[in-house]
Amino acid sequence: MPTPAVAYYRVSTAKQGQSGLGLEAQQAAVLSHARSKDLQVVLEFTEIETGTRKRRRPQFEAALDHTRRIGGVLLIAKLDRLARNVAVVASLMESGVRFVAVDMPEADNLTIHVMAAVAEREAQLISARTKAALAARKARGLTLGKPENLTVEARLAGAATSRARAVADMRPVAAYAGALRAQGLSLRAVAAQLDAHGFRTRQGGPWSAVQVKRVLDRKKQDAADPAA
Repeated sequence: MPTPAVAYYRVSTAKQGQSGLGLEAQQAAVLSHARSKDLQVVLEFTEIETGTRKRRRPQFEAALDHTRRIGGVLLIAKLDRLARNVAVVASLMESGVRFVAVDMPEADNLTIHVMAAVAEREAQLISARTKAALAARKARGLTLGKPENLTVEARLAGAATSRARAVADMRPVAAYAGALRAQGLSLRAVAAQLDAHGFRTRQGGPWSAVQVKRVLDRKKQDAADPAA
């Protein structure tokens, strides 16, 4: 009889796709590992975050609690998707819950702790470099975030990049919503499922049937015009 497992996925809306491991890829990696180890994923939790400083992870806490209650295994696709904070990884180890980072399934606790420390340090360095760059601009007398400091071309390019990122951020949502619609769920039911699995709109709120339709319509447009 397969051992029950709980899957935990984490997606950063601010940096979606940079690691090459978006929601769909995480799901594929976790399910592939589960099949190879005779594990049965009984429940999935998805955390959507913006920025590395957000420490409270309600979906992770729920996944951990459910895994503990069923005596199962917590599966994550990639260690740095779980946490960039050593303290979070340490608390997971101390919880007694069996967990596996699919990208390093044979790693022991020491290896995982070291990897988490490296991920945390990387996040700290990125933050420090960003602050230093902003401080240097301010020292030169530039008002940060002031459109006048940019050329027309730069502002147009920035706007185009922002739109492209907004579309990319919604692709995991569109893929999941499309799969649910293919199963016969109504737009309202799809919206409820998105909320239940931790997905949020671009404004950070709950989903409505109208918003789901917009995302799916955009998905169809992208499929018809890949260059869009």
